[in-house]
Amino acid sequence: MQLSDILRAEAVKVVTSTTSKKRLFQELGEVAASAYGLKADRAVDSLIERENLGPTGVGHGVALPHARLVDLETLVGVFVMLEKPVDFSAPDREPVDIVFTLFAPENAGVEHLKALALVSRTLKDQSIRAKLRANHDPSALYAILTEGPTSKAA
Repeated sequence: MQLSDILRAEAVKVVTSTTSKKRLFQELGEVAASAYGLKADRAVDSLIERENLGPTGVGHGVALPHARLVDLETLVGVFVMLEKPVDFSAPDREPVDIVFTLFAPENAGVEHLKALALVSRTLKDQSIRAKLRANHDPSALYAILTEGPTSKAA
C-alpha cells in the first residue's frame, strides 16, 4: 500500500484559518465530500465521535484523525496543512498544523490499521514534515506525500 492508493490530489488542501478542532473537522468533511462524494455531516460526526474516545494528536505538530463510515466501500484519506495551528491535546502539547485524516469502511479491520501505520510512519519523518511545512501549494504537498521510499508500506 502507498499513500497514493488512499489519497487523491483533490483531497489535499491548505487551510488558511480555522479556529477550533470542530471547525477543522467540518473542513475535513467538506474536502471528503468534494473529493470522494462522502456525506460531509456523517464524516464530521464520525470524526467527532472518534475524537471523543481520545485525542488523535500524535506529536510534532501532527494529528491523525480517523473514523469508520457505514456507507464507505474503500479506505480514503484527506490531508490538510493548517496555516494557523490548532490544539489537538497531543502528548507533546504542541499545536497541530499537519492533519492526515483517514475514513475507512466500517468493516475495514486490518486495512485501516495498515493505512494508519503507513501515514504515521510517513509523518514521523522529520524531513517530510519540514518539506510539508515549507510548501503551501496543494499539488506540491500531494507530491511530497506520495513520492519517495517512505510512502511504501513495509
